[in-house]
Amino acid sequence: MGQLDGLSTIVTGAGRGIGRAIAKVYAREGATVSLLSRTQATVEQVAEEIRAEGGAARAYACDVGQRQQVFDVINQAITDMGTVDVLVNNAQGFGTQSSPRSSTKYFGVEETPDDEIEYIFRTGAMASLWGMQAVFPVMKAKGWGKIINFSSTSGILGTTGNTAYNVTKEAVRSLSRTAANEWGQWGINVNVISPTLRTDAFEAWEADRPEFVKALREALPMRRLGDPELDGGPLAVFLASHGSDFITGMTFMLNGGKLMP
Repeated sequence: MGQLDGLSTIVTGAGRGIGRAIAKVYAREGATVSLLSRTQATVEQVAEEIRAEGGAARAYACDVGQRQQVFDVINQAITDMGTVDVLVNNAQGFGTQSSPRSSTKYFGVEETPDDEIEYIFRTGAMASLWGMQAVFPVMKAKGWGKIINFSSTSGILGTTGNTAYNVTKEAVRSLSRTAANEWGQWGINVNVISPTLRTDAFEAWEADRPEFVKALREALPMRRLGDPELDGGPLAVFLASHGSDFITGMTFMLNGGKLMP
């Protein structure tokens, strides 16, 4: 018996990194997984990997920066699964609409371009909001549901050169606390993971600012970055399970001791 047997889950940004890892672990724990990513071929490959392991997965192309796409694709996933129990808002874009990147780029506060802020905020905070709004009617009617959003210690600490990303990730935390307060009465839990895990985005950030990221990694009490599947998977499973039914509005520091609030 898996910890998530019988649950219907949706994971955004599931084509790589943390989203891919969570989707694979959810499927191993017995959940049906709907994987959303901007590129159909990428997310279909993850779905094939899950099915090859005996799991149940469907792949959907979705640009989370487009409001109507978020609603349309999530509603289609709900129709295909028959319901939704868990939403993981992992997707996050970087750069701009016309020139997307795989990670953040250093800009001082005074020089941060408007289009950089707009795109990162729209694909992060607004996309999380739209996903939550899309699943809310089903979760409310069931009287139970789990929503997992993502923040960053970069936002909490105000890491220099990361204005657009920091603003976005702190907005996600505020959104999550607000929804936790409003939706708890319907049995909907909304929690946040703040990860320091080795991902494609982190590697791109390291390539852009190698000395800064090296110092960050060496300052971790555990002296290593976490693995998305081995270190991130168990926490994501717990927050999707009945074991976390009385926990909401919390930010979980999955960061090897980087921040100990």
